Amino acid sequence: MGVEGIGARVARKEDKRFITGRGRYVDDVKVVGLTHAHFIRSPHAHAKVKSIDASAAKDMPGVVDVLTGQQLVDDKIGNLICGWAITSKDGSPMKMGAWPAMAPDTVRFVGQAVAVVIAETKNQAKDAAEAVVVEYEELPAVSNMKAAIAQGAPQLHPEAPGNVVYDWSIGDEKATNDAFAKAANVVSLELTNNRLVPNAMEPRAAVAEYDEAEEHFTLYTTSQNPHVARLVLSAFYNVAQEHKLRVIAPDVGGGFGSKIFIYPEEMVALWASKKTGRPVKWTGDRSEAFLTDAHGRDHMSHAEMAFDANNKILGLRVKTHANFGAYMSLFSSSVPTYLYATLLSGQYNIPAIYAEVMGVYTNTTPVDAYRGAGRPEASYLLERLMETSARELKVDPAELRRTNFITQFPHQTPVIMAYDIGDFGAALDKALEAIDYKGFPARKAKSKAAGKLRGLGFSCYIEACGIAPSKAVGSLGAGVGLWESAEVRVNPVGTIEILTGSHSHGQGHETTFAQLVADRLGISIDQVSIVHGDTDKVQFGMGTYGSRSGAVGMSAIFKAMEKMEAKAKKIAAHQLEASEGDIVIENGEFKVAGTDKSIALPMVALAAYTAHNLPDGMEPGLKESAFYDPTNFTFPAGTYICEVEIDPGTGKTDIIDFVAVDDFGRLINPMIVEGQVHGGLAQGIGQAMLEAAVYDDNGQPVTASFMDYAMPRADDVPSFKISHSITLCPGNPLGIKGCGEAGAIGSSPAVINAITDALGHNKLEMPATPGRVWEALQLQQAAE
Repeated sequence: MGVEGIGARVARKEDKRFITGRGRYVDDVKVVGLTHAHFIRSPHAHAKVKSIDASAAKDMPGVVDVLTGQQLVDDKIGNLICGWAITSKDGSPMKMGAWPAMAPDTVRFVGQAVAVVIAETKNQAKDAAEAVVVEYEELPAVSNMKAAIAQGAPQLHPEAPGNVVYDWSIGDEKATNDAFAKAANVVSLELTNNRLVPNAMEPRAAVAEYDEAEEHFTLYTTSQNPHVARLVLSAFYNVAQEHKLRVIAPDVGGGFGSKIFIYPEEMVALWASKKTGRPVKWTGDRSEAFLTDAHGRDHMSHAEMAFDANNKILGLRVKTHANFGAYMSLFSSSVPTYLYATLLSGQYNIPAIYAEVMGVYTNTTPVDAYRGAGRPEASYLLERLMETSARELKVDPAELRRTNFITQFPHQTPVIMAYDIGDFGAALDKALEAIDYKGFPARKAKSKAAGKLRGLGFSCYIEACGIAPSKAVGSLGAGVGLWESAEVRVNPVGTIEILTGSHSHGQGHETTFAQLVADRLGISIDQVSIVHGDTDKVQFGMGTYGSRSGAVGMSAIFKAMEKMEAKAKKIAAHQLEASEGDIVIENGEFKVAGTDKSIALPMVALAAYTAHNLPDGMEPGLKESAFYDPTNFTFPAGTYICEVEIDPGTGKTDIIDFVAVDDFGRLINPMIVEGQVHGGLAQGIGQAMLEAAVYDDNGQPVTASFMDYAMPRADDVPSFKISHSITLCPGNPLGIKGCGEAGAIGSSPAVINAITDALGHNKLEMPATPGRVWEALQLQQAAE
């Protein structure tokens, strides 16, 4: 390891521009002739659009045009799609309701756009929108999943009778029922995984420009995967031909999954730029983000676990209802199926699992992937069930987990996944020591003496990251491959550009990717620049989500580096009149092993481009590319332990201690990894204690601003104790597993397990606000 290579705590290169206000975000983009868009959105959860009268608005100052959903349909712009096909257990395909970018006739959630005003300024567009008269005929609406599938419920889509998207299952039902039939004990649990709003620092935005002379579109957008955006906009939405559309995602202020998808606003901006002959810009405000950014989670589940007389798990049965909102978003169908149910084995040896998932339409904002995407829901269900089982079986929760840990690898679960490596016991041991588990009874007694309640909760999570291989996910219904690409360009002066299909929206790729290159060549990271987020510069890529940039994106760079280095060694050997096999790379030089003969990287690069003295038959230049398609998912895992203290008079819960021991495989930059873990823990704690997107029975959102929706603040989270228990991933050349989502996956169950431990009962759902905790205490006291 060099001072800036793999494993070094290098400060982030990109922070210079971020912390000095010089980042270039979509809202910073300015082009000649720019106009501004403001969408007219439905105030109703379910209604017919009877008419739209824009005549007055069109005469207002600065207004360029007012465009409607019917015009969109007339121009044959396609409906939004879902990119992962799921088949119900009866063999029928999932039921897709048509989702136009602006509704021509029916709206199905509050905030759905019906028209857009294009004007010279943003304020002129907003003012004119007030003058557009939309006549609605309100229809019955439903926001609750169970109510939506009840007989006589309002119907959202004619294509989906009973509002059911699919009724899917995984696992062996008979084997699982047999396991339960011979069980000594069965533990069951009902639980809800609350709906969340992503709330990235930068709201979604788009700038679209149509060049009539070239018949070419350019789209600047806040996207986590610009190439997939271009593919979908071209192949499915009929907005532009792929080679006539450039998508640029510059600096992006956070995504957390919510910026993976194609949203109506980007489509409309592109279409409107051609329609009006002017560049069109839309920047969402925070209210629009609450109403229209894809929400996360929203599950209701019943789970049962069967044990033998020695507390060994025999089987697991799960029935989950997943709320998709009003429409199927791009990857939504995969979240409660292949990203959730396939992780229900957790860290445990469970011989038989059977899970059923019913996807449901409701008159709410569409739901899709949000940090962890299915893995937090699986971890929450399983770890809540394990903690409940320990209490009912009257065994130590740590020992119940240890008794059932998988210890032999590779391990094939009953729900598809093949775990490659891990040491779950080591992480648990480390976490127990860090939290001082043996000292907990004394601390609990001290709290009791002070009139407080103290509890401790475990979470032993596992997740599947680096989503791939492409062949496997294709067989499960994915509409795209999940490989990654990279290109290494060594310039004639020896500086290096890495072009990657991964996209950085805050993760620090410009530093960690450069560290990989610096480590291999023995050069400074300042000699390396990372190029991403532009479909005209990078040939193709699959973007960033699912903690894939390290395991998949960096592996592609590794492969491209190998090719480049092989050619560079041939050039160096030729220049040094040595054997190619004797060339080693050290400290930015190509050396002849065992001699003092060497040639610096810039001289090798210059030789490649001057081409005056290359080996016979060699092409000039020093540029190589690679595609990398992994052979398996990666499986980060860890143990989190949370200790809380509750004031029974107010229900206020304080996190006294939080220990996180993770196995992420090889760490490229431990400081950046710790930052990722801190952020994930804050999001998981936010879900556990503060956040919930709530709708009334008629589909009206009642938490549509920061006045009603509580994000975690600095004083809501403790100082975390973070450490690592590392096993190197055997599935990629760097041994990386991924770290981006673990904190959000493992923390929520640890927090709720700790609070319910302190309460002494399980009647508590997330978020555990002071009011809910106080109410749970009153129920307990009344029962006693």
